[in-house]
Amino acid sequence: MTIEELKRMPKIELHCHLDGSLSREFIEKRLKRSVSEKELSVSDDCSDLVEYLEKFDLPLECLQDEEGLAEAGYDVLKTIRKENVIYAEIRFAPLLSITEEMDTRQVIQALLRGLEKGKKDFGVEYNVIVCAMRHHSMEHNYEMIKAASEFLGKGVCAADLAGAEAQYPMAEFMELFYKVKKLGIPFTIHAGECGNPQNIEDALTAGAGRIGHGIAMREKQDIKEFVKNHHIGIEMCPISNLQTKAVKSVNEYPIREFLDAGLLVTINTDNRTVSNTSMTKELKFVQEAYGISDEEVRVMMKNAIEVSFAGEEVKGKLRERIIEN
Repeated sequence: MTIEELKRMPKIELHCHLDGSLSREFIEKRLKRSVSEKELSVSDDCSDLVEYLEKFDLPLECLQDEEGLAEAGYDVLKTIRKENVIYAEIRFAPLLSITEEMDTRQVIQALLRGLEKGKKDFGVEYNVIVCAMRHHSMEHNYEMIKAASEFLGKGVCAADLAGAEAQYPMAEFMELFYKVKKLGIPFTIHAGECGNPQNIEDALTAGAGRIGHGIAMREKQDIKEFVKNHHIGIEMCPISNLQTKAVKSVNEYPIREFLDAGLLVTINTDNRTVSNTSMTKELKFVQEAYGISDEEVRVMMKNAIEVSFAGEEVKGKLRERIIEN
C-alpha cells in the first residue's frame, strides 16, 4: 500500500504510551515555552534505552495536575485521529502523576475526562491501561491497580508492568500479578524487550493476555507454540525497538518469523513523539523492510481487534469498520 492508502485505512493501536505520545504543541502550551524536536524525540542514531528514556522528563512535567492530564488525553486522541486510528488503548503510570493534591483515583478520572471529550470530538474509541512500574514497591503498585479496578469497564480495560526490564525481571512481580488476576483485571506485560525470554515465560505463567514487545521469543519454538495455542497477543513496536537497540539491526527483528508462525502479531507505535513515528509510518516500514503484504497488514488489524481488551460491543463495531475497508 502507498503511504496515503495506509493513512486512510482504519487502524487499531494497542501499545501507545501517553507520556511518550504527547504533541509538541501540547507540551509547549503546558510548559509555556518553545521546545525543540531534539528535546522530545530521539534520532535514528539513538545509542540505547537510557538515552531514549531521557525524552520522557518534559512530558511527565505536563501530567502533574488534573488539567494537564485531561488535556493530554484529548491531545493524544486528536493526534491519532489524523491518521484514522479508530480504537486505541492508551497506557500510562498513574503513580508518576500523584501529588499531595491528587490521588490515584483523581489522576485516572482526569485522564478519562479528556479522553471522553476526545472520543466525542474525534470519534475515536479508547480504553486505558494502567502501568505498574518496576521500580515502585509491590504495595504501591497493587494499591494503584486496586484503585484503578473501580474504573474497569468504565474507561480502564487492563493493567501492565513497565520500566527497566533488565534491572527488574518479571520473576520479582509474580505475586503482584497473581493478586491482580484475583481482582479480575486482565493484563499485558512488557516482556522480552531486553533479550531475556525467561521474562516472557514468567509473564505467561502469571496469566498475561498479551506480551509487550516479546522479541526475545525469537527462535524459541516452545514459547511461540504456547503463545499461539493460548491466543496471546504480541504488541510489536518495530521503530522504537530499533531505536533502543533492543535488536541490533533491522535484519534481527522477528516480525516475519512471528507472522509466519501464525502468532497474533499487532503493530504499534510505543511512543509516537519520542520515536517520531505513527501507525502509518510503522506499517510502511514493515512492508518495505520485511515484505509484509497488504493482506498481512489487514490480518494484523484483525488480530488487534481480537486481542484488544475492548468489550464485545466495541469489538463488533471495529470488525465492521475493518471489514468494510
